[in-house]
Parts: sequence; C-alpha cells; structure tokens
Amino acid sequence: MRKACLFVSLVLLSFANSIAQVKNQKFFNISYESGPMLSNGTEWGDNIKDLVNYKALDLQLGWRSLSNSKYDYLYRFPVFGVGFNSALTYTREIGRPMAFYGWVDIPFSFPQVDKKLSFGYYSQMGIGFNLTPFDPDLNPENQYIGSNINAYVNLGFYSKYQISERVGLRAGFGLKHYSNGATKKPNAGINLFPLNLAVNVQLGELSPLNYSKPDFSEKEPRSYVNLALYTGMRNYEIGDPSYFRGGLGINYLIEPSYKYRLGLGLDLFWAQGMELRFPGESFSFRDQTSLAVVGSWEWQLTSRLFVPIGLGVYLYRNELNQEFTWFYERIGVRYRFGSDFSAGMSIKAHKAKADFFEFTLGYTIPRK
Repeated sequence: MRKACLFVSLVLLSFANSIAQVKNQKFFNISYESGPMLSNGTEWGDNIKDLVNYKALDLQLGWRSLSNSKYDYLYRFPVFGVGFNSALTYTREIGRPMAFYGWVDIPFSFPQVDKKLSFGYYSQMGIGFNLTPFDPDLNPENQYIGSNINAYVNLGFYSKYQISERVGLRAGFGLKHYSNGATKKPNAGINLFPLNLAVNVQLGELSPLNYSKPDFSEKEPRSYVNLALYTGMRNYEIGDPSYFRGGLGINYLIEPSYKYRLGLGLDLFWAQGMELRFPGESFSFRDQTSLAVVGSWEWQLTSRLFVPIGLGVYLYRNELNQEFTWFYERIGVRYRFGSDFSAGMSIKAHKAKADFFEFTLGYTIPRK
C-alpha cells in the first residue's frame, strides 16, 4: 500500500498543479462532521460500531476555473481541490482515521451572485492512514480492516447558503469508506455515514464568472480503442502472503457526448502463486486466469480527468482465486497524459466485496 500512496499522491499533485496553472478562484473550507459507523451485520461488527463515536475535522483548498472552457460550462463551473480529514478521537479498535485526498464539487445549477441557496454533489478519493488494523493478539475483534494504510472514498450531496460575497455555510452528507482492496485481509471495509457542516471562504480577488456558452461545436460521435494493463496485489487468507494480481483489457468505445464514452471489451486476469497457495497441486494457464466480457463507461470530468466504470460478466472464472460471482464491478479514477496515455487506479469487486486494486496504465487509439 505504500507504493499505492506514492502513486496516488503523484496523481493528486499533478492534477492540482494543472488546475493551478489556469486562472481560477480559490476557496478554503473548514468543516466539522459527525455520524454513525455502519455495521456489517456480524456480532463483532455490531460491537465495534457501538464503540466508535465518529467526529472529524476536514480542511480543503479548492480552485474554480474562470476560463469558461467547454468542461467548465458543461459541469456548471465545478470546484476541484485537495483536502485533509482527521478523526478527532482515538478508538482502540480502529484507531484515529486520517486521509489526504483530491475532491470535486459539481453544482446542480450555475453559481449566481444573487442566488443565496445552491445544491450539488461531491466526490473525494485519496489515501487513508493512521488506522489500527486487525491483529490476532492485540486487536482480534476488528476484522473491518487489515492494514493501517488504505484507500479513502467519500461520495455525497451538499447544500450551500451564501452569507456574503466571500463567506458561505454548507451542509452535506455522504458515505465514507476505508478499504485496502484485499491487499491484506481481513478487509470488510470501514463505512461511515457522517453529516458535514462547513464554512466556505473565497480567497484572493473576487472575479465574476462568464456564463456565456463557450465556442465549441456540437459533438460528432467518435470511436476509440482502449488498451489497459492492470497490476495489483491480492491477499487470499489472513496471515498468508500477498500475491500479484493483474490483467489486460481491450475496449471499443464510442463517444456520443463530451461527458462520456461507452462500449464493450474483454478483460483477461491472471493470479500469481497458485502452486504456493496449494502446494503439491498442479495448475494450467486456464486455472490461473479468468476471462470476461465487460461493458465500460467513462465519465469525462475534464479534458484529462475521467472516471472509469465497468460491469463485467465472466466467460470463465476460478473460485480458487475467490471470484465467487459470475459478474464483477469496477470504478476508479484516471488521468490522461497527452491524448493517448493514461494512468490511474480502480477497484475491481464482486458484489461490492473487493477483489483487488487495479493500478492501470492505458493507451488509447482514436478511430474515425
């Protein structure tokens, strides 16, 4: 997970640097949040949930582009940024969770000077740390998490009331999740449902937004071939080593809109370590692999940043590799470098139960 931390940090810093290079309005948010931890329905899960009284402080620095580009207009001038979140109290079972993350707020309507009340939705993704993981001797009851460094995801909705030209009050709620993507078991995942109350301050010179539609043509459908290399690690049993998990993907995508691409493809996955996990047995190439048809959807947030979403159906799978369902889901974030190459991270899961984190390198071939 330390390599994952470095990878995600570089992506966040690269994205923040690209945002900072354009003319923008800066924001600072400070917020307090509190809410329940959700149980997974087990007896040990209920016991830990009752012991956790989650309260946290959140700090954010954000940028709203003033360039009125195509994507600024299509998403009604969203705000991108980086943030830091920390629980205020320590709990012996799960520790004091903290996170460093990138975020985006997307309003439901264009921000207006004379419009006091506004609504929108947000997404946060980054690295969670300072958690107390499962330990068979010191912390045996906590089977929610098996590592102190994890992925951090927070999705939700917000409302904002503008008090003055610079200051606004904001309330939001969402689902917050910590998980290591099965790189180290146990990994049921920590789920929180906090209410967030924030003060939003605009920094620097206040610049008006240009609401006129920028000059871009109506979208003509285009098609692309995406090639992807997936790499990651997978832990199959508590106390056992973690093994390489990876794969290759090819997708044919159509782009009917500036906001998304969609299409079909194939995924081939490979699991290392079968002979070590099952000593004395022999395995063929097919035993170590799985093949699936995957429907893909790419949500384009900017000209470079996009969210890959997929639903795969196995043509064949291997339950020894803990592929327990006939289908899987994928969601993540990727960043394009130039027009052809991309890099990012996604989670592959079976019924929301993590299979592995996919650190992805991609190459896109445009077609007429």
